[in-house]
Amino acid sequence: MAVEDTQPLITHLIELRKRLLNSIIAVLVIFLALVYFANDIYQIVSAPLIKQMPVGSTMIATDVASPFFAPIKLTIYVSVFLSAPVILYQIWAFIAPALYKHERKLVMPLLFSSTLLFYIGIAFAYFVVFPLAFGFLTKTAPIGVVMSTDITKYLDFVMALFMAFGVAFEVPVAIILLCWMGVTTPEGLKKKRPYILVGAFVVGMLLTPPDVFSQTLLAIPMYCLFEVGVFFSRFYVGKGRRDADEDPGVSPETEDEHSKKES
Repeated sequence: MAVEDTQPLITHLIELRKRLLNSIIAVLVIFLALVYFANDIYQIVSAPLIKQMPVGSTMIATDVASPFFAPIKLTIYVSVFLSAPVILYQIWAFIAPALYKHERKLVMPLLFSSTLLFYIGIAFAYFVVFPLAFGFLTKTAPIGVVMSTDITKYLDFVMALFMAFGVAFEVPVAIILLCWMGVTTPEGLKKKRPYILVGAFVVGMLLTPPDVFSQTLLAIPMYCLFEVGVFFSRFYVGKGRRDADEDPGVSPETEDEHSKKES
């Protein structure tokens, strides 16, 4: 392999290392700022369950080290969630040189909207779904059974729900990308509305606790977000493919050179 061929690869690897280090540093800084409040953060996250538990019931720790490690583990998760804008920006900065100008204009709004929708999904799960789901689950315990949830098990449970709702709320972004790339069209998606509605309830059944309230509370927002994505996707139908056809011979690097000469 020639030296000229290995040089771009080395440059990309160095740039990738830089972006990874920036992301890790962002997570580490937020973690160090929050670790002192690890127990308080766990109390906030566990509040929806504690409020629904019978009088006299408490959460338990079945492992000797779990009272220490569970809050620390949660703080790490929170640090990653809070540093998501920085991580997404580092990803954007790494791939931006390989994108065309029209692609760059689309990526930044999508990064912002996807981050915002992810946070909205987490907030929706915490403030709406958790109280209803835990209220249902605590009231279905058989007579003579006292509900005392292990703190580690609870953490794994709520993190799975946070991730499920955060990802589910990304539906509009996914639809816009599919229409932008020409994979589908708003008209085609509208014809599939009945299947999308059934699919939303199936996803809600798989990702939420086994009660109709939490399943519905995920399915209905997903379908509403589907309609939002279909509405805004009208402005991006096949745009990426059309732009690529209009400038088939212009690479991102050539485009950058032209812009530098013009400036």
